[in-house]
Amino acid sequence: MNKKTSSYLIGISFISTIGGFLFGYDTAVISGCNSFLQTHFQLSPTLLGWVVSSALLGTIAGCFISGIITDRIGRKRTLIIAAFLLTISAIGCTLVPQFLGEVTRGWISSSEYYAFSWLIVFRMIGGVGVGITSVVAPIYISELTLPQNRGKMVSIYQLSITLGILLAFLIDWIVLNNAGEAAGVISAESVSFWHWLFVDELWRGMFGTEIPIALLFFILLFFTPESPRWLVTQNRNDEAKKIMIKVGGKDQAEKEMAEIVELKKLERGSIRELFSPVLRVPFAIGVLLPMFSHLSGIAAIMYFAPNIINESVQSVEHSFLGAVLVGVVNSVFTFIAIMNIEKFGRRRLLLIGVIGAFLSLAGIGLLFALGSKYVIIPLLLYVASFAFSYGPIVWVIISEIFPTNIRGLAVSIGSSSLMITGFLITLTNPIFFKTIMPSGTFFLYAALTLPAIWFIWKYVPETKGKSLEQIEKYWRDKKS
Repeated sequence: MNKKTSSYLIGISFISTIGGFLFGYDTAVISGCNSFLQTHFQLSPTLLGWVVSSALLGTIAGCFISGIITDRIGRKRTLIIAAFLLTISAIGCTLVPQFLGEVTRGWISSSEYYAFSWLIVFRMIGGVGVGITSVVAPIYISELTLPQNRGKMVSIYQLSITLGILLAFLIDWIVLNNAGEAAGVISAESVSFWHWLFVDELWRGMFGTEIPIALLFFILLFFTPESPRWLVTQNRNDEAKKIMIKVGGKDQAEKEMAEIVELKKLERGSIRELFSPVLRVPFAIGVLLPMFSHLSGIAAIMYFAPNIINESVQSVEHSFLGAVLVGVVNSVFTFIAIMNIEKFGRRRLLLIGVIGAFLSLAGIGLLFALGSKYVIIPLLLYVASFAFSYGPIVWVIISEIFPTNIRGLAVSIGSSSLMITGFLITLTNPIFFKTIMPSGTFFLYAALTLPAIWFIWKYVPETKGKSLEQIEKYWRDKKS
């Protein structure tokens, strides 16, 4: 692959993963908003879990929607729909009606119930956009890139999530420090629009920082090509070949086109194919691997990072700084995974990381039980273990183990499994913290990690260096 084609592919991958960046950004932004939303809306632990996890409920719907539309209308148009929804959500969460303070600022006022309800609605809309992106972006990248670089390129999606988390933690900390002691204190006097957004109701400002990123994603998508493999399924072979030549050169394009066309004859492209003997094992991997990743509690840690750290250090400012450190470790170790995924393979990194996650979660539970202030140490070890294993590799594996005709449907089911699990973990985390305490919560997450180690060891094959068509042929040959 020459420099020109490499730059072309990197540019396409970067644009398609801005949706992942927004996923991570929204995850971390709400973690900074939590305490202020809880005070502002007088939320119980159950309602706090609801407002945080409502976006994940939207992602579940988005995963199902993407499975229906991406194989029909294409990867590019589906991503554009997702970007539009993310933009609407960012604007809506920032400007939901107000019900406290001076209402003559020129903005809509309503009761607390309606303001809270609109916040939930807009978070769900954003969740739908994230759900669609979580399915389509990894597929899109895997269908465009070359076999020898596919792991790295698809992992860029996870890297973009971690960078979004890191930037959001930093923005939350900056907004909090800028507001000072007045943060979240509703002024009885009329104040400027910006003071209202970034001081009085600073959770609005935190949400609002998503708007320019979502708009950028929406605009840039119009300049990307369609997936060549999807074009082949629509009998648009000439268009597909032109794109593949730009990505990998003429020889590579001709080789891959021949493999795609040959295997297309064997694919039925229906949901029945997912349950055929050939695809039973990959289907189980596609559903259970994402589920196991979120049963380890990563969603709860990212959504409630300041709250969790504050349980041990009892300092709001230090808890926000700790959250920034979580974001840094998450990004660094995701980058380490990207640099080594083609060298060591998916399976080895996955096993090492999941074993590390189990040990770290048990350590967090133990230190919470002892009342230690050093919970942040095993917490960071857990984030590091997740970041170079589950984080990027789940997206890589589920995007490459299914035939092209049903890849969108299959990955949407796998992503739905991930989002449903993440929703349940996030919804129940504040309740678990109150009932079985932080120590019991993390011991539970550690226990839920053990079955994953056995499953990966027994069923997940190594796929590094293989083309998508070679992986499909592997399943067919294995069954034969």
